[in-house]
Amino acid sequence: MKKRLAVAFTGPSNSGKTTLIVKVAQLLIQNGHEVAIIKNDPKDKGTFDASGKDSHKFSQTGAEVVVTSPKRTTYFSKRHQELEQIINMFNDFDFLLVEGLKNLPLPRISVFRNTIDEDYYPYMNALAIDESINAHDENIPNDIQILDLNNTSQIIDWIKNNAKEV
Repeated sequence: MKKRLAVAFTGPSNSGKTTLIVKVAQLLIQNGHEVAIIKNDPKDKGTFDASGKDSHKFSQTGAEVVVTSPKRTTYFSKRHQELEQIINMFNDFDFLLVEGLKNLPLPRISVFRNTIDEDYYPYMNALAIDESINAHDENIPNDIQILDLNNTSQIIDWIKNNAKEV
């Protein structure tokens, strides 16, 4: 049985979560890892065939993908599934990347550009930001590691060292 590592990503709309998850998934897959992705869809808008949509972008990486919302789970299922049930749907993976679901007990990277919403601090273990934010001007708690949003290798190293085995 493989060591299956899970990590979550959170942040406001248009912060770059999807772009970051796609980059991380692609690099992990290029390096021979099997990747699974779960996306929370609280507004039931997920679709796999609409170009430009997050779900479509995730499905194009070659990863196994589940989109979950209050009304359905898209992965050959039409009813809501709990996280453990969703994880069990995937046959095998090395890394599970979860977008959203900030209350899950998973190590979490929060993604921000331009401004940080301090309400996310209790839910994050790492903060991925770009040059639009000066970390020295923010009141970032000391236990939150700061990552470069544009350094995918650094983020993968953090994931390898901090992800939870599931």
